[in-house]
Amino acid sequence: MTDDHPDPDPDTAPEDASKLAEIVATRRAKVERLREAGVDPYPVRFRPTHSLAAVRAAHEGLAAGTETGEHVTVAGRLVGRRDLGRLTFLVLLEDGVELQLFCPVKALDEPARELLEQLDVGDWLGASGEVLATKTGELSVRPGQLTLLGKGLRPLPKWHGLADTEIRFRQRELDLTVNEDARRVFALRPRVVAALREEMTRRGFVEVETPILHPIPGGAAAKPFVTHHNALDEDLYLRIAPELYLKRLIAGGMPRVFELGRVFRNEGVSPRHNPEFTILESYAAYDDYHDVMELTEALLQRAAVDALGTLELSYQGREVSLAGPFRRVALLDLVREATGEPDLAYDHHLDDLRALCERHDVAHSDDWGAGKLVLELYEALVEHTLWEPTFVLDYPVEVSPLARRHRSEPHVTERFELIVTGREFANAFSELTDPDDQRQRLEQQAAARAAGDEEAMAVDEPYLRAMELGLPPTGGLGVGVDRLVMLLADVANIRDAVLFPTLRPER
Repeated sequence: MTDDHPDPDPDTAPEDASKLAEIVATRRAKVERLREAGVDPYPVRFRPTHSLAAVRAAHEGLAAGTETGEHVTVAGRLVGRRDLGRLTFLVLLEDGVELQLFCPVKALDEPARELLEQLDVGDWLGASGEVLATKTGELSVRPGQLTLLGKGLRPLPKWHGLADTEIRFRQRELDLTVNEDARRVFALRPRVVAALREEMTRRGFVEVETPILHPIPGGAAAKPFVTHHNALDEDLYLRIAPELYLKRLIAGGMPRVFELGRVFRNEGVSPRHNPEFTILESYAAYDDYHDVMELTEALLQRAAVDALGTLELSYQGREVSLAGPFRRVALLDLVREATGEPDLAYDHHLDDLRALCERHDVAHSDDWGAGKLVLELYEALVEHTLWEPTFVLDYPVEVSPLARRHRSEPHVTERFELIVTGREFANAFSELTDPDDQRQRLEQQAAARAAGDEEAMAVDEPYLRAMELGLPPTGGLGVGVDRLVMLLADVANIRDAVLFPTLRPER
């Protein structure tokens, strides 16, 4: 804050519940006094002529002591106050921009002088007056009129910010008010989303909307949320992916489609996982996973340039470049290198693969096949080490029920994941288009589900029927938008990239 800014309000950091109750009671009494005086503490409308940012842009650098003669009407939340006898300094905050109100009592009309006595830090306030620079050079508005726009009953934290993450995540409105970094992240997020949407549209993709309530959980291996439709008297599932509906559109003759929206997975929470998250999912007829790699690289680069103006990033104190071309390497080759087993193959005896897992302290199950065992080795030993953008190629058939078998390698699929800073950012396939192969794999998934695997998929007859109508070669992609925001905003916890993350109920 500048020299003209007030000291923090002493009642903005209550030490306990009784102190808070006292503050709220005092402010409620002010509300009653305002109403008795004929002032509506919660008016229905106000019309500023300028935003605080516009005033600053037009007059930044104004020489100390200059009076412009320009009158404006501005509004914002009152975040600071200092009283010096016949002079009061107020500070308004609007969309991350502060502006001082320079308030000599003699310049205020009678209603404004009376209102000034009832104002608290946290109130919403409108002001009309002349733009000037004080003797110390602080850009200000000298109001003649003040208008209360919304009386705040609860105090704000001290002006230097809010550090308690529990409060920040539960009370995002408070976080956005007092934490500049929160405003930075959530101003960046829409730029990222807009960049993704514009790049997809530029490439000829059509944005569509598919159902969120699904009769059958499918499109990914994950435990779904279950709800019940009373009129139909049937269970429905919040979608875990829009994949199968989007590919039905490909079968219907829409060659390039994408959807940007929420998906839901009934899993635990962590710094990388929220049960509901935002995904960009797309499908392009006639493409394979090599084409989708080019698209994925372009999407991340477009988002970085539009949001930050650069492809050279710093994430958690370490540099990472999105300049490309991104590295491409087979999953099996990465596991061979990590385990020191250059001849490792998917047709090795299962006992040998289990022993390899045990040597590297990788948990495993006796009912896992070779593909699952190799995947577990990769996830435990390799994935977290891949800092620079890396396309990890050719995932085992066993763990990729919707991907096309590799055109030359019998044990793997044409699937990749993009890993950056040790995290998965995208998952993509040359899509499986053979309906008989797809039915067999879904039946295997259904059998696993019946045996107790809550993340396995069911047989989706409407989707199989669409495949039997005929599905052209197709390249599919899913990009985790929240993780991309985390990368570009340089935040390590997904709760810092989602406005209202899922939290345990308050006790």
